[in-house]
Amino acid sequence: MSEFDLIREVFAPLTEEAPGAFSLKDDAAMINDGSLVVTKDIMIAGVHFLTKDPLDLVARKLIRVNLSDLAAKGAKPQGYFLGCVWPASIKREKIELFATGLREDQETYRCPLFGGDTTVHATKTGPLTLSATFFGAPSKSGMTMRSGAAAGDDLYVTGTIGDAGLGLRALKKEEKFTTVDKASLAGRYHLPEPRLSLGAAIAGLATASIDVSDGLIADAEHLAKASGLRAELDASAIPLSQAAGTWVGTFNDQSEAIAELASFGDDYEILFAAPPAMRRSVSVAAKAARTEVTRIGALVRGEGAVLIDSDGEAVQINAAGYDHFTR
Repeated sequence: MSEFDLIREVFAPLTEEAPGAFSLKDDAAMINDGSLVVTKDIMIAGVHFLTKDPLDLVARKLIRVNLSDLAAKGAKPQGYFLGCVWPASIKREKIELFATGLREDQETYRCPLFGGDTTVHATKTGPLTLSATFFGAPSKSGMTMRSGAAAGDDLYVTGTIGDAGLGLRALKKEEKFTTVDKASLAGRYHLPEPRLSLGAAIAGLATASIDVSDGLIADAEHLAKASGLRAELDASAIPLSQAAGTWVGTFNDQSEAIAELASFGDDYEILFAAPPAMRRSVSVAAKAARTEVTRIGALVRGEGAVLIDSDGEAVQINAAGYDHFTR
């Protein structure tokens, strides 16, 4: 049972009277005659964050993963609603720590809380479950859709890829890193950086955009599928941090190592398409937003997503990305 099949086959039909829901084929919806962009994410202890993670960091991650969706749509955050289901054993000081984290990022991103609900599980073992609905204002050019790209468009990604996945492995002691690299990678896992400035800067330039939450390869396929195209990614062009580059360097087959990084979730970078004629404009927008942007491939006729090595051969991909129902 696939998460994406369920969305398409079970829940999308419920949106027939809501054209702004786009049949659940995008990362956000448009409501109020297009004046609001709305997105929602859920985080569960043991699934989306470690049960021992400090709750102020969990709160900040909850805000940032939602803001990442708004960033990919080119929207300016305006506020959010929050739902919390706490374990029955939760202590007040833990909830206060969570609220401290919320306040810190609310002030950073100027995105206040408007309301919500909070309750507790019936049992002590019920996992902390968090739900947030964020809304923002679209750019003057409107919401940047997941669809809308054309064959021949370039593919770009912000920041670096795979750090959060390596950070999770480091925190779970599945991989060993230097103290400096572990801190850097764990930081990317705990506190992703929503690319709000870049999302606004490319509104009107990008033909399609998506935030990288399920893994670069998987989300490239989502973006390509929305426009009826195929994504071809250059393995050697995938941007890596110093720590990730060191990790890749320990493998005999570095293309396969890069494929693994490009299959990790939780990057929360922006993947977007733009025509080749817009390359200079994209560069100017990235500089204005003070965000690193790398051209990593193109959209072509066909379907799916493929990672190409330096010899022009497709790299074997064991798992393209994250699926909650098949993990």
